Amino acid sequence: MNRGYSRCSTNEGKQDINRQVRELKEAGADVVYMEYEHGDAKVKSQQQAMFAEAEPGDTIIVLEVSRLARSTQQLCEIIERIREKRLRLVIVGSITLDCRDGQADPMSEAFLQMAGVFSQLELAMIRARVKSGMANAAAKGAKIGRPQVTADNLPATFLRHYPAYKKGQLNVSELARVCDLSRTTVYKYIDLLET
Repeated sequence: MNRGYSRCSTNEGKQDINRQVRELKEAGADVVYMEYEHGDAKVKSQQQAMFAEAEPGDTIIVLEVSRLARSTQQLCEIIERIREKRLRLVIVGSITLDCRDGQADPMSEAFLQMAGVFSQLELAMIRARVKSGMANAAAKGAKIGRPQVTADNLPATFLRHYPAYKKGQLNVSELARVCDLSRTTVYKYIDLLET
């Protein structure tokens, strides 16, 4: 079976995973695992599910090495898993690592590891640029991060439903649900109003 793996850092519309899914299907993926997680996250549940379900002889298809991992350590662990499970890894238009006989071609493995080094380097450079940009914006007087919430600027939806909570018509969980907020945020807002 051909198993495609796609990953985006977020599912909030900033990145479109559908492009990856379409291209993976065009490359022959029978099933596509969609992950919404940062590249260097230690736990990627869909990736773990894909490897758990993969059977010897299956092919794993990804579009870029950076979709699999953003750290060379994680990539080396993935290569070992591919070897142990006797799979074939296809980076579309780039590298194929065939371990269906339990061995990996040393040259292909080396190229894959080098691609992982560049992926990790790219992530480090992005983080450095973001940090530098934030420091520059702060030096110019910009406020960095989320705006501070006070009792004076609580969301209108929370203020609309808060009286029902005070009357006992809603509990915290219900208040969180109708306001589309987390319980932690609701507790924070209640604390702001009641202290």
